[in-house]
Amino acid sequence: QVQLVESGGGLVQAGDSLRLSCAASGRTFSNSVIAWFRQAPGKEREFVAAIGRTNGNTYYADSVKGRLTISRDNAKDTVSVQMNSLKPEDTGVYYCALDTSAVGFRTTPGAMDYWGKGTLVTVSS
Repeated sequence: QVQLVESGGGLVQAGDSLRLSCAASGRTFSNSVIAWFRQAPGKEREFVAAIGRTNGNTYYADSVKGRLTISRDNAKDTVSVQMNSLKPEDTGVYYCALDTSAVGFRTTPGAMDYWGKGTLVTVSS
């Protein structure tokens, strides 16, 4: 069983930075792809970024590319997302998810095996 717990959300102004973290428990963490999704009010959950087993293997949604950096620390079973130059459209609940499939980066919510409960990010204009 895997548990994922997100932290780091909050209320910030446009242009600010925020760092989200995902702490995991379970033996599959270091061998799995970890992804971040977000869900804005009234919208579907969308893919944000993902990281493979090493920090050199990452994938980003076009909407965040250049503003967001995902990293992982397998020794601490954590994945972090550094978000810079935040925009109001970045507002939403950010979820950490784990994909055990080992078939590369999958970007659909239904492909994830485990989810955290999310952390709210609100960016004011």
